[in-house]
Amino acid sequence: MAGNRAVTYRGPGKVEVGEIPYPTFELQDGPGVNPANVGRQLPHAAILKVVTSNICGSDQHMVRGRTTAPEGLVLGHEITGEVVETGPGVEFIKKGDLCSVPFNIACGRCRNCKEGKTGICLNVNPDRPGSAYGYVDMGGWVGGQADYVLVPYADWNLLPFPDRDQALEKIRDLTMLSDIFPTGFHGAVTAGVKPGSTVYIAGAGPVGLAAAVGAQLLGAAAVIVADLDERRLEQARSFGCETVDVSKGDPKDQIESILGVPEVDCGVDAVGFEARGHGDGSSSEAPATVLNSLMEITAAGGALGIPGLYVTGDPGGVDEAAKKGSLSLSLGTGWAKSLSFTTGQCPVMRYNRQLMTAILHDKVQIAKAVNATVIPLEDAPRGYAEFDSGVAQKFILDPHGMVPAA
Repeated sequence: MAGNRAVTYRGPGKVEVGEIPYPTFELQDGPGVNPANVGRQLPHAAILKVVTSNICGSDQHMVRGRTTAPEGLVLGHEITGEVVETGPGVEFIKKGDLCSVPFNIACGRCRNCKEGKTGICLNVNPDRPGSAYGYVDMGGWVGGQADYVLVPYADWNLLPFPDRDQALEKIRDLTMLSDIFPTGFHGAVTAGVKPGSTVYIAGAGPVGLAAAVGAQLLGAAAVIVADLDERRLEQARSFGCETVDVSKGDPKDQIESILGVPEVDCGVDAVGFEARGHGDGSSSEAPATVLNSLMEITAAGGALGIPGLYVTGDPGGVDEAAKKGSLSLSLGTGWAKSLSFTTGQCPVMRYNRQLMTAILHDKVQIAKAVNATVIPLEDAPRGYAEFDSGVAQKFILDPHGMVPAA
């Protein structure tokens, strides 16, 4: 049996690479595994040799100690892999298939899955609807920043690529299908972006940049990306976005200098609960800032897509309310302007096949937009540290050296 290295959380600011058990068709006990899931039989699962697994900003929230993640939790929910073994209940996925793995774990059988709401599957997490690999309070499914990973309900969850050689050639783009590209696209879709829209995206991290690419793909006339970090703003400008530096004050004035009016049609929050203030307050954490700002600058009747992560437990919150996920929102502003809001996990399967086709037909270059950077699995601690410093890069872990040279 092959060995299995994996990236594990070891306390605030610490990750390390070490050996974990090779996957089996039964969910074993371990850090973060819900007791009700221990011993769960998985004849419908497949074991994948991980080709790529990306470091996500959501992982970084845990590594900063901003969640209740237990030490020893195996990280990684952005997975692309090659099927090496299937359970007896798998009918259509075959050994050798190269597949994208949606970060949502979904059964395909419950009411929500049948309605396309795969981000809130009812059968995979005993605590609440919705689950993901390697993430706190998500049922305890083992993460994929590893050599090998188990994917349950393989026939339902896996997206096989039609041509292996073509897929490997475009693997830097295709690896983004597991999470950030559909998530960013979902933010743009739920914000109501359509041809001719003006769009404001808060946050120039990988999800914000993916939302900008999604908005362009949907035909937006102007895409404005906001951040505090000039490196990330420069990355947004590299593929045709306008930018706003929120450390310089209220975004409205900068938006007006770009558009001639201080409002946009559509707003996207790609920051989440660790947001900082604007202007003179940009050095301090102010978790409601982005949402309140978006309500102010989005035109009446518009919509906000909110793919940025919010949690129900944040040990590092700025006050007791924030530690419970409670924020001081100006909901009256949203009500008065008849704004719509969409939050929660992106239902990846709603978009990943179409976005795969766009990549394979050279209609989009998401890896270039997010500055994809490939590193070996053993360099994951360095990747986490550099990503946390704010570099304008998206780190891709390559456990087996399968990613071709750029």
